[in-house]
Amino acid sequence: MKTRGIKDLYLPKSISIHVKYLLICAAFTPLWGVFINEHSNIFLIGTFSMMLADLEIIRLLTNKMSKFSEKHTQKFEDTHTRKEVTLTYVSVFVLFLVVVLAICTLVFVLFLIVYHLIEGWGFPNLFRISNEMKGVIKVTSIALLCSTPLFLYGKWQDAMKRGYELREQNLIFQNETLKNQVNPHFLFNSLNTLSSLVISEAKDAGLFVDKLSQIYRYILENSSKIKVPLKDELAFIEGYFYLHEIRSKGKILFTVDIKDDNKYEILPVSLQSLIENAIKHNMATLEKPLKITIYIEGQNIVVRNNLQKMATQVVSTKIGLKNLSERVRLITGNEIIIEETESDFIVKVPLFL
Repeated sequence: MKTRGIKDLYLPKSISIHVKYLLICAAFTPLWGVFINEHSNIFLIGTFSMMLADLEIIRLLTNKMSKFSEKHTQKFEDTHTRKEVTLTYVSVFVLFLVVVLAICTLVFVLFLIVYHLIEGWGFPNLFRISNEMKGVIKVTSIALLCSTPLFLYGKWQDAMKRGYELREQNLIFQNETLKNQVNPHFLFNSLNTLSSLVISEAKDAGLFVDKLSQIYRYILENSSKIKVPLKDELAFIEGYFYLHEIRSKGKILFTVDIKDDNKYEILPVSLQSLIENAIKHNMATLEKPLKITIYIEGQNIVVRNNLQKMATQVVSTKIGLKNLSERVRLITGNEIIIEETESDFIVKVPLFL
């Protein structure tokens, strides 16, 4: 399993965050016991558990909000004014702080009740509970006021870093796209096929030229966009496959099994490299055709092809797949899923709703 730097204690990120919480609680608990002059084991264990529960619940709540935000933020910002967006975000953040304060208070009340019962003091009366609640609300409020600026600063730093990375990656993508536009191998094969068609089948030659011009026009118009309608991307892919079909003549079978492509969007020119890789690294004959299928599974679009590896493998730089993976990670926050079985090679790319 991949390890990380000192920032994450050389542990996977999913584990390091919990370890950090444990260390924070372990350090703070005895200090709090000294501060209020309470050193009993039950109190210290309870304080440790209470703090850990608060941190884990807040982390879970924050993750839920982040996922919801990633899914709906763009659509909300596109349909509302800047003032409305700002007021909404401020209101949501204030509500979030109130919920956090309520959670911390509730956990403390449960801790207080359990502590009284263990010590044999009986169930605490309402006066004791309300009196203790005032103290915990004050302490939690002060903690939130001190930590909120640090939290916002961290989020702002992450947003700035993400923005820089996205702009840099877009430049890299545009550069790679420009390279693909004049790919000598692809262009040579296309022109070679075209010259044969002009001599033998003039009608097909005209359609071939139309498809070729549509492909390059699509790339030029959409290479700088973040997302495009899925139906436009599929139309581009079908045109791209047509150029291969003219040469392969039944050796490659291409199927798109998608019923509703109007409600989805996708990164532009994201499927072409997957189809190109499938054709580049697999044999295709009339007896054993290469089968490429595109369909939707959950929130992903899936490109699947049967494995028919060539005896002499083409040297792969994997630049296209790496570039696509990085673009998907930066723009959607998700990862593409790559699976290889004995019979199939499968890539799943996240979609926009």
